[in-house]
Parts: sequence; structure tokens; C-alpha cells
Amino acid sequence: MSTETLERKTPSKGKPKWLRVKLPTGKKYTQLRGLVDKYDLHTICTSGSCPNMGECWGEGTATFMILGNICTRSCGFCGVQTGRPSTVDWAEPEKVARSIKIMGIKHAVVTSVDRDDLKDMGSIIWAETVKAIRRMNPTTTLETLIPDFQGIEQHLDRILQVGPEVISHNMETVKRLTREVRIQAKYDRSLNVLRYLHDNGARRTKSGIMLGLGEREDEVLETLSDLRDAKVDVVTIGQYLQPSKKHLPVKEFIVPDQFKKYETIGLEMGFRHVESGALVRSSYKAHKHID
Repeated sequence: MSTETLERKTPSKGKPKWLRVKLPTGKKYTQLRGLVDKYDLHTICTSGSCPNMGECWGEGTATFMILGNICTRSCGFCGVQTGRPSTVDWAEPEKVARSIKIMGIKHAVVTSVDRDDLKDMGSIIWAETVKAIRRMNPTTTLETLIPDFQGIEQHLDRILQVGPEVISHNMETVKRLTREVRIQAKYDRSLNVLRYLHDNGARRTKSGIMLGLGEREDEVLETLSDLRDAKVDVVTIGQYLQPSKKHLPVKEFIVPDQFKKYETIGLEMGFRHVESGALVRSSYKAHKHID
């Protein structure tokens, strides 16, 4: 990156002005907020205090997390609790499908914690959740933001068989930083997962990365190139924000011009959609990615 760009990154001075967000408003947001509170529904949008919640809900998109809220992995960037997960709730698929129906969601994104403790890595619940959503909400489109399932094809096949409109798996960071940022994950394994999904019938594949962890521009471009080689259709690029003092620190606040540069380069590489900006998260404008 240029010296000018580096000089404009100021993590030691707090969040820059481009990371400030307005409180969500609007009729659709207010309606959904009321339903979530009334029925005690669980979305990543609320539990993760997503800065784009108002915008996404206003467009009829919401993100749900399945398989509990305790992860078997301890990634340095992630605020989800690590430990021994609870037993699988086999009623969860119906609960999620019912929540989507109550909220009137047009496009649902489903994600989960990693469940390396399970023989099937949670892939059966994943498939049953998609089936339940289809039965109860036949006009709702779906994105599944899946873990790597340790790259086991049998588990990936369960997702392919239920045919969500988009299958997403995040790279999270560049190759050099993967071991530090995603302790139990592997860069090449994630690429192979995305390539396998494309080669075996996924309608559309998607991945995302965070910036501000100390990556160089050439490493970001290498990751984008690797994703295109794996035939990924959609990529999201956002700013990493430290969930707590126990997590990896923010090394840089990436300026808006740099995000725009990555968007332009990504589109030139051949991605169908590139969402690149400080506040972009995995499910940001997710409804657009099925077009």
C-alpha cells in the first residue's frame, strides 16, 4: 500500500469517522424488532449488534445461527464463546423455520458455530434446517454460511443436496495470517471446500475476508485471486473490529478508498458481486447475491 494510505490508519486513536453508524430506524425495522422481542427469536443481527441490522431488516434479510452458541474452535477474531457445546436440539430446524415465517423474511442467511465434537460435524441439522425452511417458507430464498466440516465431502454433500441459493464459507484472512487468526482452520482446506462446492453443483458460492489484522495489499490480492481460481462467485471484504481485549488487536483501520480499490479489482477479476467497505459483514446485501 502507499505511504499515504498507511499514514491514514489510526488504530491507536479509536475508531475513525467512517466506522460510525446511525441507529437503525424505519417501519420494517421497527416491525421486525417488535417480533423478535415478542417471540424471543434469535438472530445474529441482534446478538452480534450488527451495524447493518436496520438496512438488512428493511430489505427483508436476517441471519440465524444454529447448533447452539458455543463453538469447538477458538479463533482469535471471533466473539463466540468457546468450550463444550450443549447437546443438539433436534427441534431447532422447525424453530428456525417458524421464526422466519413469523418475521416474514424474504431472504434468510443461516450460519452456525463449528461442531467438531459431532460425528457429522452438525451437517445433518444443517440439512434438516434448510428442508424445514423450504417447507414452511416456500418463497424465501436461502444462503447457508457453513463451517469447513473439516473438508469431509460427505458432510458438504448434505448441504449440496438441499440446494440453497447461495453456499458461503469464509476465508476470514490471508494465507500468512490464517494460523494466527483461525487456529484450527487451514487456508488451503477452505479453498478446497469452496472449489468442491462449485464443482459439485452449488448454485452460487461466496466467501468473505476481514482487513486490519496486519495483512499486506499483495496478500489480499493473492487471496482474491485464489478465490477466483476456486470459482467463487461473490466476495465480501470488511474491517475487523476487536470483540474484546482478549481477542486479536486491530492493526489498521482501512480507509474507504482502499476498500473501493479492492472492489474494483475484484470485479475486474470476474467476481459477480463484491461487497467491500468498512462496515461490510458476511451477510451484507445478501439478497443481491442470488441475482
